[in-house]
Amino acid sequence: MPESPLLATTGELAGLLGAALDGPADLRIGGVDSIDAAGPEDLTFIRSSKYAPAWAKSRAGAALVTRGVEVPGHDPSRRALLYVDDADEAMLKLLEAARERVAPPPPPPGVHPTAVVEEGVSIPAAASVGAMAVIGRGSIIGEGVVIGPHCCIAPGVRIGEATVLHARVTLLAGTTIGRRCEVFPGVVVGGDGFGYLPGPNGPVKIPHLGGVRIGDEVELGSGTMIDRGKFSDTVIGDATKIDNLVQIGHGCRIGRGVIICGCCGVGGSVRIGDGAIIGGHVAVTDNIEIAAGARVGGGSALDQSVTADEPWFGFPARPASVSMRAIATSWKLPEIRRTVRTLEKRVGRLESGDA
Repeated sequence: MPESPLLATTGELAGLLGAALDGPADLRIGGVDSIDAAGPEDLTFIRSSKYAPAWAKSRAGAALVTRGVEVPGHDPSRRALLYVDDADEAMLKLLEAARERVAPPPPPPGVHPTAVVEEGVSIPAAASVGAMAVIGRGSIIGEGVVIGPHCCIAPGVRIGEATVLHARVTLLAGTTIGRRCEVFPGVVVGGDGFGYLPGPNGPVKIPHLGGVRIGDEVELGSGTMIDRGKFSDTVIGDATKIDNLVQIGHGCRIGRGVIICGCCGVGGSVRIGDGAIIGGHVAVTDNIEIAAGARVGGGSALDQSVTADEPWFGFPARPASVSMRAIATSWKLPEIRRTVRTLEKRVGRLESGDA
């Protein structure tokens, strides 16, 4: 069984978070979970009044609650509420502490005997290279870098200090990745973009001569693919977080602090401004611009540039005010159809003189 991530009393948690405790201080808390799944030794959270009614039916032993939220059905003789300024931020602090408690130790520094390190590569003393990893000649590896088992680093790749590559990551030629990044299993960076010209004997491949430049503190989820540029580099800005199974097309320029959720497909030469958030399963066509701070709802299809004035969503995506009217109208289509058919019949009778 995995070790419990918290192992603290409600009183100890209140002290750690500076929380106001409403309930017993000696309740033992061993884990965290959602309000509907938590058990008697779990901590959950209530960020707003929308979720407060669920507390009465929850089995959780304790909850973090944003100050000012009223929680109906609370019995302070049995369970505890910990009031904090922001329940989400408090939970984040606890999760970070819990991760440090149960996280496996980092791999030891050094090069595994089965790894292949080609000529011209210097591995810093504090770096770690896992089993069966391959590092091509002339690559530059920063201090504290972790290269997991079965990773493939092409010749000339640059990896900044303290970046972690989990198992089976592939960084192809022309890739530069910054400091303190985390790259999860199965990521491939630097493959050719999908570019072809029609020809009499079939599609003719267009050479891609650019690379991929990834900034500092970027996170790439499992199975994500980032293509190299055709002429200039594909660029991912500092602190951008990209979820699992995302395709970034050739020549894209993605700004700082962007969030791209899972299963998105971003076409070539797309520009995404700083701080934009793109929900899951979004399809983005080539050569458009998503403004800084823009919000795109999950499941949308973008066929034109997006502003930050209001959220966009839909298929195809439009500003929320437009999409909501279109959806509301579509729900009324059966009624509108019946009305039109009734009117057609009445007009027909009038024209035939049967009215």
